[in-house]
Amino acid sequence: MYTAIAEKLKAGRLILLDGGTGTDIQARGVPMDGDTWCAEVNLTHPNVVCEVHADYIRAGAEVITANTYATSPLLFNSLGRDEDMVKIDKAAVKVAREACEELDAGSVAVAGSFSVMRPTTVGADRTSVWREWPKNEAIDLMRRKADGLAESGCDLIMMEMMRDRDYSLWATEAAVATGLPVWVGIAVEKKEDGRLLGFGRGDWQLDDIVPALMSTGAKVCNIMHTSPNDTDEALPIVRRHWSGPIGAYPESGYFKMPDWQFIDIIPPEDLVAKARAWYAQGVRLIGGCCGIGPRHIKALADAFAKELRA
Repeated sequence: MYTAIAEKLKAGRLILLDGGTGTDIQARGVPMDGDTWCAEVNLTHPNVVCEVHADYIRAGAEVITANTYATSPLLFNSLGRDEDMVKIDKAAVKVAREACEELDAGSVAVAGSFSVMRPTTVGADRTSVWREWPKNEAIDLMRRKADGLAESGCDLIMMEMMRDRDYSLWATEAAVATGLPVWVGIAVEKKEDGRLLGFGRGDWQLDDIVPALMSTGAKVCNIMHTSPNDTDEALPIVRRHWSGPIGAYPESGYFKMPDWQFIDIIPPEDLVAKARAWYAQGVRLIGGCCGIGPRHIKALADAFAKELRA
């Protein structure tokens, strides 16, 4: 499972990731929850979640991400549902593993997604900051999430939408402490002055986030859930602070809680063109986030067939 991925990373070969899991579940008609977005569907519609994973595997993905992004320890703690987080994560990883087994895709790795998502205002894409957690309490919550993912049987932990040097750092440290390989995914947005800042965290610049998170022992640094154009600018900043493997999996469209808006979605051929430029710059992990679906991953698989086999 992870062995093949680790060998490709060490050799500097290209690895194809999947696309957006939660948004593709929504695209298949499953209703999203106003509090927990796509988390509940692991229990209510496991067959749909399994088919999403299977379609990404069929498209050529070598890593699929379990539907555990929305089971953030901060979000579920704010809802008084700490135990539900663990239960849902176990179900999500089980479904992802079943998809691999059904397709006899033993070399495909299953990543457990780990976010620091907080309650999100309905109709917006901004998380509420009405509550902060004391550092020690937050660290305990992060450990619960990380340990639960490890116990669920994922092959690696995928830190997603990391955006700061407080909660994101504590989360990454907790993930690394499990002993599983950890890949960091940072989401950024550009301000009017041209600076790239952590998504929704205007107090943290990308230049500050990368060295802090990658000092934890994480194995990969990805720019994810970021527009393709901002990804262009973010990748050189990452390289300035990190000499290891770098990946890119952008989003397309926008969010109005609880639904993704599939508007102005990047055509597969345009994503391929972007990916070719990133690959030329040394990016070795490519895929997609919210709004990017199986057809995009299939287009990447076809375009990079030679590189993926090398």
